[in-house]
Amino acid sequence: MAEYRLHCFAQSGNAYKVALMLALNGAEWEPVLVDFFGGATRTPEWRALNPMGEVPVLEHGELRLSQSGVILDYLAQRWRDWGPQSEAERRETLRWTLWDNHKLSGMIAPLRFNMRFVPEEKRQPAVIAFLDGRAKSALRVLEAHLEGRDWIVGDWPTTADLSCVGYLYYAEEFGMDMDAHPNIARWRDGVAALPGWKHPYDLMPGHPLPGAA
Repeated sequence: MAEYRLHCFAQSGNAYKVALMLALNGAEWEPVLVDFFGGATRTPEWRALNPMGEVPVLEHGELRLSQSGVILDYLAQRWRDWGPQSEAERRETLRWTLWDNHKLSGMIAPLRFNMRFVPEEKRQPAVIAFLDGRAKSALRVLEAHLEGRDWIVGDWPTTADLSCVGYLYYAEEFGMDMDAHPNIARWRDGVAALPGWKHPYDLMPGHPLPGAA
């Protein structure tokens, strides 16, 4: 049995953040497909595993962890090159992780879901427009921060980078123009150049969805 078991599915950017951390560090891990689109996270069995009803969930021995930011922090303590090297860096890593959860992934995830996975006849243009505006605002913040920087915190990749980059490999699915964000594009390519990197659709099970065009 693999040391780590990650409950995930290929379309989840939050699960991808953790899967990528495991892959980049050469961990022995097993992806466990969660049939999110089939309603798996609404079942009593899933709620017993994670009462919050969300993906990802990481199992490491007897430990079960949910919330990608918490999982990344846990793993960074095992692979310390990915963790903060000082108290100031710890705060900065936490600051960008929380910002991502609330402002970047927090807007891009529902925007992409509404654009990509909600049936066309049920999509609400006003909702999509609101989320798109908030996502673009967050992207401008990240674009400005990456001016003259290779990584979000310090001089090497950290979990802040994995948190913020999670949904950006699905950019075409929520209409992001990478040409308009050259700093983000350069940084995203830098993450993709790390040994062990794979696209989320290649790293986690569940793609393509049954019946997808």
